[in-house]
Amino acid sequence: MNKDLIKSFSISIISIIIALFISVFFVMWAKSFGFIAASELLFTSIWKGSFGTKINLIESLVFATPLIFTGLAHAVAFKTGLFNIGVEGQFIMGMTAATLVGLIPGIPAIIHIPLTMIAGALAGMFWAFIPGYLKAKIGTNEVVNTIMMNFVAQHFTNYLVMGPFHKPSSASTHLIQKSAELYRFLGEHNRLSVGIFIGIAFSGLVYFLLWKTTIGYEIRAVGFSPTSAEYGGVSIKKNIILAMVISGAIAGIGGAIHTMGVQHQSIQLFGFTNFGMDGIAVALVAKSNPFGILFSAILFGALNYSSGTLMLYGIPKTIVYLIQGIIVLFIAGEYVFKLIGERRKKGALVNG
Repeated sequence: MNKDLIKSFSISIISIIIALFISVFFVMWAKSFGFIAASELLFTSIWKGSFGTKINLIESLVFATPLIFTGLAHAVAFKTGLFNIGVEGQFIMGMTAATLVGLIPGIPAIIHIPLTMIAGALAGMFWAFIPGYLKAKIGTNEVVNTIMMNFVAQHFTNYLVMGPFHKPSSASTHLIQKSAELYRFLGEHNRLSVGIFIGIAFSGLVYFLLWKTTIGYEIRAVGFSPTSAEYGGVSIKKNIILAMVISGAIAGIGGAIHTMGVQHQSIQLFGFTNFGMDGIAVALVAKSNPFGILFSAILFGALNYSSGTLMLYGIPKTIVYLIQGIIVLFIAGEYVFKLIGERRKKGALVNG
């Protein structure tokens, strides 16, 4: 591990510590406690609510599993200099496509499971291809386009759930076939499936893709310096589309695995799942490192699940969102300072 990577991760760790420290003051204000008592209450409740019992540990990992995929999806886009805010919509489309294929009866599990995952990947790829193509060919802003695609994905899913595939007297589809469900290795009553191991495997695949292949080299080259990459014969347009498609495929597979391993159906969405949105923070904290994303996803999964326990201790669950927001704020500040530093260096060179 080189010095830059160590320094980069140390900033993430410091950001987490500062976020926890600041959040203690809000607990002091909410509970009228001293600093020591508020710290003990906050950290104890977070620990008990996330890792304190076997059930809480399992559920924290359940929450972390989709964040691994959405974090990886954002990491691929970030490495290309893109902001694929549409990971949320691509994740939703992966869930929906997996449900539609998972409902088909009479397919052996050995075929049905990979077929359902492929359907999720293709749905995510298609949903990411549209803004990627528009960015590459027309130059439209991928942030605006992907945000709009998120809303289309949500309402399209609701149309299917409450329309052609509606289960009577419910706000959902029928359950997918048993042959399309992922194995829950800790028992049927626990929601943790082999999807978490697939997520770990994908971290290795994304690392191999980005750092051990020509495709990954070109993607990173475009993200590092588009002008230099183009001068070296790398097609910017091709790699923008390719990165978006890869990002969408990972998000779509994450959505499929969430359906196959946890929900086993599609439900009416009254808002976003937020797995795609939280994936932005996961990728930022991990500095877009595929292996760092595993730990970052567990951190955010644990924080999200522990919010219920915080309420039992009289702490507003919004403290969790405060912690996450402060972490992202400090890490984003690092990027801003880097940008300012680079511009000052360029200005000094020009003036010199």
